[in-house]
Amino acid sequence: MQLQPNRAEQPAKEDKSLPMNPMSYTVMKSPIGPLMLAGDKAGLRLVHFSTGRRPQSPQADWIEDKSPFQEVVRQLEAYFEGKLEDFDLPLVLAGTEFQLLVWRHLQKIPYGETVSYGQLAKRIGSPDAARAVGLANGSNPIPIIIPCHRVIGSNGDLTGFGGGLPLKKKLLALESRQLSFL
Repeated sequence: MQLQPNRAEQPAKEDKSLPMNPMSYTVMKSPIGPLMLAGDKAGLRLVHFSTGRRPQSPQADWIEDKSPFQEVVRQLEAYFEGKLEDFDLPLVLAGTEFQLLVWRHLQKIPYGETVSYGQLAKRIGSPDAARAVGLANGSNPIPIIIPCHRVIGSNGDLTGFGGGLPLKKKLLALESRQLSFL
């Protein structure tokens, strides 16, 4: 089972609650701490910060295997080196229609740019849904690759992030070329 890059124009696959293939996982070392990657042969389903607010361990039926994640690791390493701005990976997302809509719009926020929750709510056609956008943003199962760290408060302040605000600040500094991890 090898996760292959998809074509950039292909949207992330949406999980329609069909039976999944066996889930594999690995933990990659990164400049921001260990990242757990999980997915199946359909694509990447999870990036989890080991030091995040909500600790998560692999489920009992997951298989530890780093081989399916070689391309994911390669692209994440290139991102952390400041050499990659756009990920090209098969992603499989499970969520409500609203969450999926928000996550698709997160993927449209350019590298190095930020938007507020209110701006993102307007972009999805629900200008009064900034709080709901925030909740969907916080439920993003594939942070960094689906760049939820690029969403900030309307006053420009950094707000909520699964990896913690110091990590969000580092990712934004990396993208604005104010920080180099290597």
